[in-house]
Amino acid sequence: MQKMKKIAIEEHFNAVGFEEYAKAFVSLIDSAAAAEINKKLADFDDIRLSIMDEHGIDYVILSQTGPGVQTEKDLATAIERARQNNDFLAQRIAEHPARFGGFATLPMQDPQEAVKELERCVKELGFKGALVNGHTHGVYYDAPEYDVFWAKLEELDVPLYLHPFNSYDEPHFYHGHPELTGATWGWGVETATHALRILFAGVFDRFPGVTLILGHMGEGLPFQRWRFDSRFAVYSHGVKIDRAPSEYIGTNIIITTSGVCSEPTLKAAIGELGPEAVLFSVDYPYESTALAADFIDSADLDPEVKALVCYKNAERIFKLK
Repeated sequence: MQKMKKIAIEEHFNAVGFEEYAKAFVSLIDSAAAAEINKKLADFDDIRLSIMDEHGIDYVILSQTGPGVQTEKDLATAIERARQNNDFLAQRIAEHPARFGGFATLPMQDPQEAVKELERCVKELGFKGALVNGHTHGVYYDAPEYDVFWAKLEELDVPLYLHPFNSYDEPHFYHGHPELTGATWGWGVETATHALRILFAGVFDRFPGVTLILGHMGEGLPFQRWRFDSRFAVYSHGVKIDRAPSEYIGTNIIITTSGVCSEPTLKAAIGELGPEAVLFSVDYPYESTALAADFIDSADLDPEVKALVCYKNAERIFKLK
């Protein structure tokens, strides 16, 4: 099995002082595994780079592990902590600029403040976009006040990675089944629904240059494209968008392979979206780099398609030299 060059874009770290925020993610994992994850989240040198080298990953775009400042209730604190986090990441990137890039942490509690920090991170720190962990205190980004945020993303020509987190409140159908509420099922449903809210609210019509990235093979959306068109034609409830729903998924919405190491699923996603809308990722350190790398290296794909997924799409989207 020949290893191909790879770029991975859902790869997490934890900034100094962010341990309390990160408990919402790590506390869901058993203690032994959590200790190992915390060690890897804090490392930028020995462990991370050696794993990248071993598995042919040339470059990663790093993001603060969730939920970050999005659970912070005090706006001023969220603004300050986001800035601290981004400055911390910029320092780590500067130590390995050929191997690391960054996604901004943003105070999404206030769209105007999120815009300011996004612009600073892209123009001054050289970050490649932003990653946010779903809603912020139950507010979704299809709300009209976030148009200023989408406009800035389009202007800067950088993507937003929409990462999962818990639902704002627990739906009744999860009661008695906590195993369904997190990464096994609930996070994907939450994130896919958020993306559809953005789509059906016309965000991509008003800002056609916006790119939204979904991990975990698109949180299931690629495999429902046909049905979205079929049922929206009947049950639109007066909602109007410029194109069929399926046409936004694979253009404005693109996906990564993070956390889904299934060749049939990968081929289906490429078949639905096209090879230029699927990007390799690991979801480090929550998933196995070895497993993800072996999966993509051994996948029975046309070599040019595999190159697009492994690194060429990322080079194009993030303007990497």
